[in-house]
Amino acid sequence: MAISANRLELLQIAEAVAREKSIDRSIVIAALEDAIQKAARSRYGTETEVRAEINPKTGEIRLQRLLQVVDVVENISTEIALVDAQERNPDATVGDFMADPLPPLDFGRIAAQSAKQVIVQKVREAERDQQYDEFKDRIGEVLNAVVKRVEYGNVVVDTGKGEAIVRRDELIPREIFRNGDRIRALIFDVRREQRGPQVFLSRTHPQFMAKLFAQEVPEIYDGVIEIKAVARDPGSRAKIAVLSNDSSIDPVGACVGMRGSRVQAVVGELQGEKIDIIPWNDDAATFIVNALQPAEVAKVVLDEDSERIEVVVPNDQLSLAIGRRGQNVRLASQLTGWGIDIMTEAEESERRQKEFQVRSDLFQNTLNVDEMVSQLLASEGFTSVEEVAYVDLDEISSIEGFDEETADEIQARAREYLEEQEAKLAEERRQLGVSDELVQVPGLTSAMLVALGKDEIKTMEDLAGCAADDLVGWTERKDKETIRVEGTLSSFDLSRADAEAVVMSARVAAGWISAEDLVEVSEEELEVEEEDFEGETFEETVVDADEELAQENGAEDAKGEQSSE
Repeated sequence: MAISANRLELLQIAEAVAREKSIDRSIVIAALEDAIQKAARSRYGTETEVRAEINPKTGEIRLQRLLQVVDVVENISTEIALVDAQERNPDATVGDFMADPLPPLDFGRIAAQSAKQVIVQKVREAERDQQYDEFKDRIGEVLNAVVKRVEYGNVVVDTGKGEAIVRRDELIPREIFRNGDRIRALIFDVRREQRGPQVFLSRTHPQFMAKLFAQEVPEIYDGVIEIKAVARDPGSRAKIAVLSNDSSIDPVGACVGMRGSRVQAVVGELQGEKIDIIPWNDDAATFIVNALQPAEVAKVVLDEDSERIEVVVPNDQLSLAIGRRGQNVRLASQLTGWGIDIMTEAEESERRQKEFQVRSDLFQNTLNVDEMVSQLLASEGFTSVEEVAYVDLDEISSIEGFDEETADEIQARAREYLEEQEAKLAEERRQLGVSDELVQVPGLTSAMLVALGKDEIKTMEDLAGCAADDLVGWTERKDKETIRVEGTLSSFDLSRADAEAVVMSARVAAGWISAEDLVEVSEEELEVEEEDFEGETFEETVVDADEELAQENGAEDAKGEQSSE
């Protein structure tokens, strides 16, 4: 190879390799030096420390053996005595290195082959480092490339500076690529890999469609129209929410284009994927109604705490709202970040009648009133005895047909009932052996204490040894199915944050930690959250939150869709 060439040819070969691989010439020369050093060690002994230097201007090769200065020589191949070293250099001290020139080396076939492997390896590493440095800051861009080969369904493409890969699950279903085909895909990840491509492309990522629209719609590229959210079922259907910063420009019309020319260009690239372009709205209810198009919505009920929404549609619109295999409602949920439960007007009416009857029966049985009074309370929106007992007296007396005396009597009966229930629960708690000290833990009710006692959590030590999951339950994946494991207090309205606060209060009371430790932990967690947020842009944070909400709500949406069907 190049090692056996004369000096001028050596530099010419280094220059040619650097130009062909688009890497620095000094990297190639350093690889040649490593190759010569390896060949020299095989000639003079593997223990010998050999240094090879190539003059980048003349191509002259200089070999030297390095010897370390020591007091007592144990290995003559790598060490030299201090006395001998000072004869050659009076300033030599222990730990210094002395360089002895070595004669030029004649490379045999095996040595040359070994040197070639070193050079190839070094050049390949430099090539991969350069590719990584070039693409690491291009995540989110659309890349045009040529298909190089197809391996087990994965498409390896030539980027001009190396190889990238589109994995089988990142390809649109049923699309086929062959060698030489041109391909467009999104750079969604760049990682340092020891072998194989380190640039990962995707044609199914939601942002791929957003980037295609930016290429086709000048208003999006200029920032006049913003793409706020994207949800895709690759190869089948997609929804994209757009917002115009100029009131004179219709965002939906601009994305559709003259006779659908703009959107059709994107559809053609995505193998016929149907795209619903939705106008973005800050009002969650309006946005969700738009996202469920083409279905018509009669009424929506939002639960902002759990970020779920009940959508009521006419009976003939149910199948359209749900879509084939739940596709329409699933994409709408991913697009908006809300869990969506769909029901018909008849189902909603039946459910409300059932809820009304349940509340009426509750008031009739617990307050010892007649059916008309219980129905009046239920129709006014009261849902529990606690609300009746502790609401302002004026809210009850203002009900048509009620006076202040009647309202006072109803409220007194409600409080009496709650006191009786509290006494029964306290007695049951004592019979279960639940310690009185647990009563002092903030956030625990008598009913919760009874539930803890039934689950053998009876002392402060028992509660302190629990985790939040033990109280409120958790979700896990098993055999590709999402399984919900219930906790001791799952039937109560207790959030995970409240459960963590209960456990930490118990640990403080049990003496496991101090209140000061609890404050320090909270401050550290806050600092960590702030540091995590500082590394992201606002847009990245919103996208991450949308994806997480979509994943969390996926299983629940499927259940809601099945029940609606």
